[in-house]
Amino acid sequence: MISPAQTLTLLAAIIMVGAIASLVWVSLAWAARVTPRASLLMAGANLASAASLALHALRGKLPDLLTYRLSDLLAVLSFALLGTAAQAVYNRHPPWRATAITAAAAGALLTLLPYDGDLRWPARVVNASCALLTLAAGTAVWRQLRAIDVRRTPARLALPLLLIGALMAARGLETFVNPGRTPDMRLPTPFNLAFLWAALVLTLVQNSTLAFLVLMRLIQRIERLLERDALTDTLNRRAFDCALADAHAWLKRGRGYALVMIDMDRFKQLNDTLGHAAGDAALRQMVRELQPCLREVDRFGRLGGEEFCVLLPDTDIAGAALVAERMRALVEAAPLRWLEQDWPLSASFGITEAERGDADGGTVMARADAAMYRAKGQGRNVVQP
Repeated sequence: MISPAQTLTLLAAIIMVGAIASLVWVSLAWAARVTPRASLLMAGANLASAASLALHALRGKLPDLLTYRLSDLLAVLSFALLGTAAQAVYNRHPPWRATAITAAAAGALLTLLPYDGDLRWPARVVNASCALLTLAAGTAVWRQLRAIDVRRTPARLALPLLLIGALMAARGLETFVNPGRTPDMRLPTPFNLAFLWAALVLTLVQNSTLAFLVLMRLIQRIERLLERDALTDTLNRRAFDCALADAHAWLKRGRGYALVMIDMDRFKQLNDTLGHAAGDAALRQMVRELQPCLREVDRFGRLGGEEFCVLLPDTDIAGAALVAERMRALVEAAPLRWLEQDWPLSASFGITEAERGDADGGTVMARADAAMYRAKGQGRNVVQP
């Protein structure tokens, strides 16, 4: 025999978990500054959920307007915030219009529907909208994670959202199977007991999963800071050397690569004439001009000063020459605009193709560097193999 105390205890446990989780997410957002937007959304989702369940548990003790209508509105709000928070972890501007439209439509229906006597339709609106919001968010998160890295097991990380959506859909279907009892979670029925246990577990799992996603995001940011040049956002020397070593390891398996060594012409003269701030601006501009020439698999690194190198996997010397010539033309066509005057920019390019006899990537880079110095000796602004 199921007692009312069991369902009330589970309700209280879910409320407590939501309240504590909201405090934790607020601290992550304001104190630790870890993905503040997603953290604040998760805090709001947990707080709205806890408030909704608390009002539900107080039916008969507070005005019906609060414990029925407001409770249901807060439930829809909590699921809308949850879905947006999950997508905000990896998307600075998560799509919110569809979520807002769904939540607004559900809110309008709940405002218009009567709450006296038969509560099946309000319950169906709440459960259907919450299921739709979480299933859509779970699918979106799965796609985001898969686009970033399939090795991160995106299905498992999106699974809690999908399960929550399925749970809310099941509760909505229960209003057709067992009308008149499901809308009240305090009733000691087997379905309510199973639902509340599942809700408690999924609340814990969902908060843990989102915390894991936030941690992954933080780790990725740290990794990016460690491997990126602060001025140009290209790979730093250490990261580029690692990429070159990997490419050379693949050379032994039959996968070749080419290098394009780049050195900005007359960079010291630019610095001495216009100042170091202008030199920094020139380097950033050159990098921007070269980006359209790169594929997703290519690696672009700053070796030091005004010297850069591009690693082109699966590319021979002819392909490297085409890429380098396009780069040369783009740099030449975009002078630096500084203090109301134009300063012409150009760069010298040395190209080479890795050969099976090369001992390591450093040997290939030395050959590309020598080609670049030959380009300098030929008057600059040329491509030299």
